[in-house]
Amino acid sequence: MKKRVIISYIAMVSVAIFIAMPAVADTVLFSTGDPDGKIGTLSTPANANRLQTETADDFVLTQASQITQATFMGLLPSGLPVSIVTDIAIGIYHVFPMDSANPPSGSVPTRTNSPADVAFVALDSSGGQLSFTSTLLNPSFAVANTVVNGINKIPNQFTGGEGPATGQEVLVSVVFTSPLLLGPGHYFFSPEVQLTDGNFLWLSAPKPIVPPGTPFTSDLQSWIRTDGTGGLAPDWLRIGTDITHEGPFNATFSLSGEPAVPEPSTLLLLGTGVAVLTARRRKHLVGK
Repeated sequence: MKKRVIISYIAMVSVAIFIAMPAVADTVLFSTGDPDGKIGTLSTPANANRLQTETADDFVLTQASQITQATFMGLLPSGLPVSIVTDIAIGIYHVFPMDSANPPSGSVPTRTNSPADVAFVALDSSGGQLSFTSTLLNPSFAVANTVVNGINKIPNQFTGGEGPATGQEVLVSVVFTSPLLLGPGHYFFSPEVQLTDGNFLWLSAPKPIVPPGTPFTSDLQSWIRTDGTGGLAPDWLRIGTDITHEGPFNATFSLSGEPAVPEPSTLLLLGTGVAVLTARRRKHLVGK
């Protein structure tokens, strides 16, 4: 019976804490800003025509956060409807050497400051873990360079890229079915876009980040890799430093949600609840 009373008090405090959490509208937690037109890089799941290719760029959270939405911008082939986007996959990586074999294979110039070998968060619209919309922003947007096929192990990592391209600039908006709870730390974000025709090229953003983006001092550059037989995975190459010698680059994306920490008033309520439980427990012991 006494245990039930203690549990009841704990439950009451827990409910009070939940009620005290403020209902805050989602805000932008991180953004790299608008496209700069410097490069577009392939980022797509494996399909009948090519290996899985991932581009990843980093972000920092200064406090625990619930991420509910993400956006990123890219190029679609000209003249095709945005409905050719059929599936979106999102991966979140730690920074190497977490979640990785160390030492690495040695097939790339360096793994310092790269994404980890494997994603610790992997979500897909086809599995119902997220939903998305694709919005046309500009029917004709040009980039000065691209990386689609030339993603090679050393000593052939430098290709210079595959030249300029023009396509349709689109905004992909993602809503996660369940919020992603991430603690404070340094991570990489990697979207993959499946099309019924052609390639999706993720657009670069200014480096260093400028407003309306959210600059941070440890900003790393974007990386890329291919999977499958003959691919680069689990290793990654620096797009601007290893492949094109034109970078480093960032990639366009934003993350929205809200801090996952209680307000000071909630912490006070928690402290009061614990104090009540402690006082009752002491009273019980004295009375024995």
